[in-house]
Amino acid sequence: MGRRSRIAGLLVLCAAAACRTQPPADPIAADPTLAAAIRATGLLHRPLPTEPDRSYEAERAAATVLSEERLPDTFEIRFANHTGKRAVGPPDDIDYATYGTHTARLSLEGRNLEAWNRLSFKVIPSCGGTDVISMDVSFQAAQGPAKPGYNEPTGAHLIPLVDGRENPCFYEMGELRRDRVDAVVFSVTNRGQSQADSSVYRITDIRLQQVDPDARVLGWEPDGIVVSTTGYAPGTPKNAIVPFPEGRFRVVDAGGRTVFRGRIARDGRGYGTADFTPLDREGTYRVEAGGLVSPAFRIGARLWTDAQWRVLNSIYAQRCGDAVPGIHPECHGDLFCEHGGRRISYGGGWHDAGDLSQQTLQTGDIAFALLEAAAACRTAEPDLAARMEEEARWGLEFVLHCRFGDGWRASSMGLLHWTDNTPGTADDIFTVRKQNLAFDNFLFAGYEAFGALQLDGELAERLRKAAVEDFRFARERFDAYGFEPFIHSWEHSYNTSRSQYMATVSWSASQLYRLTDDPAYAALAADAIRYVLACQQTGPLEPGSPWEGFFWRDTDRLSLVHYNHQSREQVYMQAFLALCRTQPDHPDRSAWENAILLYGNYLKLLADHATAYGMLPSGIYKDDEWKDRDGFTHLHLQAPADAVERYQRQFLAGTPVDSEGRYRLRQFPVWFSVFTGNNAVLLAQGKAAALCGHYLGDERLLQIGRDQLAWMAGKNPFGQSLIYGEGSRYPSMDSFSSGELTGEMPVGIRTLADGDEPYWPRISNACYKEIWVVVSGKFLSLVSEYQ
Repeated sequence: MGRRSRIAGLLVLCAAAACRTQPPADPIAADPTLAAAIRATGLLHRPLPTEPDRSYEAERAAATVLSEERLPDTFEIRFANHTGKRAVGPPDDIDYATYGTHTARLSLEGRNLEAWNRLSFKVIPSCGGTDVISMDVSFQAAQGPAKPGYNEPTGAHLIPLVDGRENPCFYEMGELRRDRVDAVVFSVTNRGQSQADSSVYRITDIRLQQVDPDARVLGWEPDGIVVSTTGYAPGTPKNAIVPFPEGRFRVVDAGGRTVFRGRIARDGRGYGTADFTPLDREGTYRVEAGGLVSPAFRIGARLWTDAQWRVLNSIYAQRCGDAVPGIHPECHGDLFCEHGGRRISYGGGWHDAGDLSQQTLQTGDIAFALLEAAAACRTAEPDLAARMEEEARWGLEFVLHCRFGDGWRASSMGLLHWTDNTPGTADDIFTVRKQNLAFDNFLFAGYEAFGALQLDGELAERLRKAAVEDFRFARERFDAYGFEPFIHSWEHSYNTSRSQYMATVSWSASQLYRLTDDPAYAALAADAIRYVLACQQTGPLEPGSPWEGFFWRDTDRLSLVHYNHQSREQVYMQAFLALCRTQPDHPDRSAWENAILLYGNYLKLLADHATAYGMLPSGIYKDDEWKDRDGFTHLHLQAPADAVERYQRQFLAGTPVDSEGRYRLRQFPVWFSVFTGNNAVLLAQGKAAALCGHYLGDERLLQIGRDQLAWMAGKNPFGQSLIYGEGSRYPSMDSFSSGELTGEMPVGIRTLADGDEPYWPRISNACYKEIWVVVSGKFLSLVSEYQ
């Protein structure tokens, strides 16, 4: 692939190398090897090469093969890349389309495969040098009643491939029901990227294997000794999670010398915690206990700098409307939105995820996060800050470009395929969604005002003008229609509660007040927050209960605020903090600060009920929240017919927090559809905790935010970094349109069925392992609190 440049061989890190034996850290990055790669790409004007050697796939490829059976079959998938027709999609979303899927079927005639836990094979693609190609592998299993101990087949497993090479591949199936397998299906989807006339995929050397160890995919037990594979900052708590409850451990440096000894503390779940907080000396270390050895990790300053560079790389690589070397040429200039006699091209901002969808509001979210992060590291990391600001400008230009100037704007597009990027040809698209909603304009106005305050020059002036106009459009529409319904269920504002809505109005008004010094905005900010205060639980759930401080969706208090996919939970604290800082003499300041204190206490109470990994529980649920039909429908997209029954089962899987059992705490959100994975949820919670922690001077809240970052960096039950290229044991992710990207982050760890324990299948599929630019933005936003 184009991403694998000639310097790729220089970029494999030796995790065991001591920091003091490496060359001095480059000012760009803490790791000098990464710094060299950043410079070689022109400060991320080409994507960084990937580093598969430290990946989870590399580890799994080395698993011991105990037995195997070679199947005699060889297959070839061959198809013409250019069909001469438009891409075909479903009737209700015709442009969420492809140019066809081509398959090869390995017939097994209902064979029992329980003796095997892996399918191994090789693929040689010939696609004319196409940069991004992949193959899906899936079961066709005989139907029957559920079988205990297995998960039913969960869909296709995506495997990234390199064109023109023999690619060793494997499909781990130990968790899947496979007592009667009709066929294994190899499939390739034509999304219109290849410039060659045809593509050929040759599949050979197919083997059924039994490997040891099998992949762990479910539960809280740690997969070995679990650490943050990025590391720990000096002066902060440091610990590892071990799969046994007692004994002794030691920490060794890169030379194998013991630098710390301690005793494992029992956690209560059958495993333990190895605490080495006093160790503050900079270096690279491992934890050893019970014959196990952890991955390497670093203790040192500039802890998250390298991760920020990597994550920024993944955002840049998702650019739409621009050529990204090794991934795609300039794209999607032939998508259009029409309104009032005008036509806007919708190529710009960043692609949404593994697919090529786009949402203007999401691009605004990312641009804001980039500006936050740039502002936080401008002094300590000037090169990183400058590159973040440059990328933010790209997003903000798109936000402004999508305005029609009357409150309406191009808002979103679902897309799976590449077009020819040439207006006036047969594959032009005119189905880009548009809308004029007060909520969108309030939020955009806040982002535009923040951008105008952070930037300079001509763009800052355009942002200033747009912020004032969009806030006026929002006020006029809200005065006319109030809390009008959200139109497009595919847009990530659809789950917005009224309390979150008014927190957004207040935060936006505070940004306009900062920008203009017009006291009218200050008055609006203070007025809007009164609705939010009315939605906060300011007393215990019952006498003697510690539970308070959370927010209800609205003043009817039928259901609590939850998130199960996209999340803007941090906006509550952003709104209150903006009020306290811009209007310190306001008579309501004590009420605002009390709201911050109550919510901070709620987050600390949630953390008290977290497992040893520190992942914040998703929150408290009420037994009959499904009766809030409006909130339930907007929160749970594509809910099944038995959603109420499933809600009740998931509710009962939680932990009671009141005497009558009407309220329960869940570690993971309640969810039903494909939209599962909690990275955006926990990062937004972590951001809220960090904001409260800084304002209140509360180190416990600040540590809660750090714990969410550590979860992302591998301190989770599976011991896998959820940032590709960062730390170690990062898994391949579902990035079918852009290929594997250094710094990519997935939607997140999910649950199995209606349970409440972590489930992280080896199967790479949407949406839990699909990469998502939203998560990248939330990660950078949270890291900005620790610069």
